[in-house]
Amino acid sequence: MTLTDPAQLKIIEQRLLWLSHWMIHNANHLRPKVDGIKVGGHQASSASMVSIMTALYFSALRPEDRVAVKPHASPVFHAIQYLMGNQTREKMENFRGFQGVQSYPSRTKDIDDVDFSTGSVGLGVAITSFASIVQDYIAAKSWGDDIPLGRMVALVGDAELDEGNIYEALQEGWKNDLRNTWWIIDYNRQSLDGVVREGLFQRIEQIFDAFGWDVVKVKYGALQRAAFEEKGGDRLRDWIDNCPNQLYAALTFMGGAVWRERLLDALGDQGDVTRLIAARTDAQLAALMENLGGNCVQTMAETFAAIDHDRPVCFLAYTVKGWGTPIAGHKDNHGGLMNKTQMAAWQAHMGVPEGQEWEKFATVADPDALQATLDSAAFFAKGRRRYNDDMLAVPAIALSADREISTQMAFGKVLDDLSKGDSALAARIVTMSPDVTGTTNLGPWVNRRKLFARTPQADTFMDEKIPSTAKWEFTPEGQHIELGIAEMNLFLLLGAAGLSHSIFGKRVIPIGTVYDPFVARGLDALNYACYQDARFMIVGTPSGVTLAPEGGAHQSIGSPLIGMSQDGLASFEPAFADELAVIMQWAFAYLQKDGAGDPDERTWLRDETGGSVYLRLTTNPIEQTGKRVDEDFKQGAIDGAYWLRKPGPNCDVVIAYQGAVAPEAIKAAGIIAESRRDVGVLAVTSADRLNAGWTAAQRARSRGQKGAQSHIETLLGQVATHSKIVTVIDGHPATLAWLGSVDGHQTIPLGVEHFGQTGTIADLYAHFGIDAASIVAKVAGLTDGRNRFSGVP
Repeated sequence: MTLTDPAQLKIIEQRLLWLSHWMIHNANHLRPKVDGIKVGGHQASSASMVSIMTALYFSALRPEDRVAVKPHASPVFHAIQYLMGNQTREKMENFRGFQGVQSYPSRTKDIDDVDFSTGSVGLGVAITSFASIVQDYIAAKSWGDDIPLGRMVALVGDAELDEGNIYEALQEGWKNDLRNTWWIIDYNRQSLDGVVREGLFQRIEQIFDAFGWDVVKVKYGALQRAAFEEKGGDRLRDWIDNCPNQLYAALTFMGGAVWRERLLDALGDQGDVTRLIAARTDAQLAALMENLGGNCVQTMAETFAAIDHDRPVCFLAYTVKGWGTPIAGHKDNHGGLMNKTQMAAWQAHMGVPEGQEWEKFATVADPDALQATLDSAAFFAKGRRRYNDDMLAVPAIALSADREISTQMAFGKVLDDLSKGDSALAARIVTMSPDVTGTTNLGPWVNRRKLFARTPQADTFMDEKIPSTAKWEFTPEGQHIELGIAEMNLFLLLGAAGLSHSIFGKRVIPIGTVYDPFVARGLDALNYACYQDARFMIVGTPSGVTLAPEGGAHQSIGSPLIGMSQDGLASFEPAFADELAVIMQWAFAYLQKDGAGDPDERTWLRDETGGSVYLRLTTNPIEQTGKRVDEDFKQGAIDGAYWLRKPGPNCDVVIAYQGAVAPEAIKAAGIIAESRRDVGVLAVTSADRLNAGWTAAQRARSRGQKGAQSHIETLLGQVATHSKIVTVIDGHPATLAWLGSVDGHQTIPLGVEHFGQTGTIADLYAHFGIDAASIVAKVAGLTDGRNRFSGVP
C-alpha cells in the first residue's frame, strides 16, 4: 500500500477538524433557533476520531471497502464528503435540520456515500462482520466470483463495547471463519456519563484474541515515540502507561503548564527527564502528551498500511476525547459544546479567517497540492459506490389446496419446490435461521441446497450411514447459513444480505426464519435493517396461542402490531396455502423493486418502491378451501383482504379474521347464517397493508384528491352502515380493531391480550374467546336498547 504524504494528511486532518466543528457550532449557536432547544452534534466525539478517519479514508481504503462510521463521528464523515465534493454546503449548514445532513450517517436520508447507516450503537459495528460473511458467500458462487474482496470496516466508540450484540457477532464470526473485517476502536476512555474503567483494554484484547482476531494496539503517536528515544524517555513512557484514565483526561483539559508541573513533580530528577520536559514549551509539551496513537494521523496511516493479510483485525487506538479543541479531556465533553467565546479563540488558533469558515481550503497554503492529494485518494476513485443488479424473474408458485396443511408447512413446500428447479431466483435465495432450521420447515430446502461454508465439511452422520432426516453438508455452493441462537445476529445478517445488490452489485434473496415470539428479541436489528432499506423476507413461525402445548413463553401476542408499525416491512398473516403461494410470488418481486414513491391509486400503497416482507405463520394444519384462481382472490390476498363470503343486501354482521383462526370464523359464520343469511366473512391477509392504504388515502383526500379510496374502503363500502363487525385474530385484538373506523361500523375486536399457557388449541381458543362458540355468542348478544354490543365478556 502506498502511503499518502504525511504532511498532506495533516492538512486534511486539520481541515476536517475545523469543518466538522464549525458545522456543529453553526447549528447550535448561529442558525436561528426555532424550538429553543440544543441541537447537539458531539464535537468531542468527532475530534477523537478525526485523525483515524483521515488516515483511513485518504490513505488506507479502496473503492471495494465499506465503512460503518461511529454514530457520533457523523460530522467528520460529512466533512470528508464535503471536501470531496459529495456533500453540499447548504446541507452542511442545515446539519440536524430538516433535509440537512443527518445526525448519524444514513444510507437512505443522506446524499453522500454512506455505506452502512449507524445510530443504534453496536449494530453498525456488528453488521460489518455479517457483510463480510455475505461477501464470502457471493464470492464462492459462480455468479459472484468476479467481485473484488473488500474490507468491511467499523469505527467503534469504546463505550459501544458495552453492547451485547457485539459479542454475539464475534462468536458468529468465529464460527463462519470471518475475514476481511477491521474494527477500529476509538479508545478515548470517556462515555456519556463518565470515564471507562481502568484496564478495560486488557479485557478487550483477551476477548478478541479468543475469537481469532489480531489485536493491534496503537497507543503512542510519532511525537511520543520520538520522545521515548530521548534520554529519560523510558520513564516518561512508564508514567504514561501507569497514569489513570481520569487523571490523564483532567491534565489534558488543564493544558501544558499543568502538564509540566505534574510531570516534574512525578518525574523531575534534575537530569535526563527534567531536560526532556524543559526542552519543550507548554504548548509543545501539551502536544506531546496528547499525541496518542489514535490522534496521530501519520501513525494511523502507517498502522493501516502494515496489515498485509485478510484475518479480522481489532485496532485499539488510544485517543483524547475532544483532541485539538478547548474542551479536550473534560469529563462533561460528550454532549458539551464550545461556546461562542471558546469558538472565537479556537478559530484564531486554527487560523481560519472570519467569513471563510465554510471554505474548503481556507487555511491551505498550496490548494493545488491538496487538491491533487484528494484526487488521488483511492477510495473515491470510482465515484459513488452504489451498485445494482438485474431483477430476477419469479417463477410461477402454486400449491395444491386439496388437503389439510399448515402455513408453515406450505412455506417449506414452496421453498422445496423452488429447490428442485433451476430458476435464477432459486440460485440467488439464501436462507438463514438461528438454530431453528428444522422446526421452521427449512429442512427440505437445506437438504437439497446444502449449507454454506468457505471450506467443505462433510456430514459425519451421512458418512457413517446413520439415518437422519437432516443432511448437514457444508459446501461453498451451499445456500443456507446456519446461525447460533441469537436473533440479533439473524436480523443483522438479513440486513447485510439484503443490501448485497447495492454494496456488492450482486442480488441475493435472503429468507430468514425465527420463532414468531422471538422476533421481538431482534427488534432493534430488524428496525436497523429496514432503516437501511435492506431487502429480505422474515418468516415468524410458529405463532400465537395456536402453538398450544408450548405455553406462554413461545406464544406470540404483539407481533402482528410489530408488523404493522415497522416501516419498510410489508406484513402478512395468511390462513391458507393458496394465499401464501400468491403472497410469496408477489413478495419475491416486491423485494427487488426500487421504483418511484408515488402511490398506486388502486390501493394507495407505494408498491413500486419495494421493501422487505414479514410472514406470520403457524403449525396448525387446517382444511383448505379448494382451488381458487379468480383474480379478485389473488389481488385481494396481496392487497390485504378479500371477501370469503360476500355480504348480502340485508347483512347486519361481518366477521373479519386474520390468520390461523380462519376455521373458527368460517364455522361461526355458518352457524350464524342459519338465522342471519347475509353474514359476511372478510378474509384479512394483511392488516398492515390495509391500514397503510387507508391512512394514505385519507392523506390524499385531505390534500384535495377527493376520489382517493383505499382497498379496505372499497370492501367495507359494500356493507351497510348499520352492520356490525366482529374481528378475530390469534394475536392482539388492536390489529383489526381499527376496521370500525373506516366507515363508521360498530366493531367488537376479539384476540389475545394476555400471556398464554399450555393446553390444546380448543382449550386456548375458548379461554381467550377466539373460538367459533365465542364468536357466535358475541353476535347473539349484538344489540341492546343502546345499539351497542353486549354479550359475554
